[in-house]
Amino acid sequence: MLKTLRVILLVSALGLQLSGCSTVEKNSNTPEGAFAIAEEYDKGERYEEALRLYADVKNKFPYSNYATKAELAIADVYYKQESYAEAQVAYQMFKELHPTSPQSAYVQHRIGMSLFNQLPSTIDRDLTLANETILNLSDLIKKYPNSEYVSEAKEKRSAAIKMLAQKEEYIADFYFKRKAFMSALVRYEGLYNNFKGLGFDAKALSRASICASKIGDQPKAKKYEQILAKDFPGSRELKAADKELE
Repeated sequence: MLKTLRVILLVSALGLQLSGCSTVEKNSNTPEGAFAIAEEYDKGERYEEALRLYADVKNKFPYSNYATKAELAIADVYYKQESYAEAQVAYQMFKELHPTSPQSAYVQHRIGMSLFNQLPSTIDRDLTLANETILNLSDLIKKYPNSEYVSEAKEKRSAAIKMLAQKEEYIADFYFKRKAFMSALVRYEGLYNNFKGLGFDAKALSRASICASKIGDQPKAKKYEQILAKDFPGSRELKAADKELE
């Protein structure tokens, strides 16, 4: 029994020694070894150490292909940490430094996703990054139409566009409720002209017609009412516009 216990303890101790040496045995004086050590910390979710070690690979071996790998790995670590602003910058730098990289579609996708993940959760806040998100994802879809990332890119682009439409509706409604009909008209026209087919058309046409009537522009009011009657016959939005024009 004692002999068996000694064997078990010896095997356990040997296993701990071997596992503890896995990182140490890698040669940090070679680009491959240094990158492997950084990668171990990365896989172990020890991200701060991984970032430092990937940076060491870049600094110590700038002409090695592992330096390029480290640049992309740094961007990926930021993304895993949900540090999306830092990830966006790192991916953009990689794209600029390596425009013909085989990872170009992946990098473009991650730039778009980093931007998308920085968007606010509510539309009453600054949505400046939404336009940048749309441009980047559109660029991905155009340049890499057969990429595995296209489906998600289209989905996120549509979500970003809808957020901008909701923001335009929010501002238009704000002016409308305060009877600032000229300002509201401009916004409802923008909502209709720039965001067709997203579920805002009937409301935008109806409110544009009402606003135009309120400011005395009857030809414009009638124009929008006619489009509304053609595209949304029998709708409550049409009834609201007709009531105003009676």
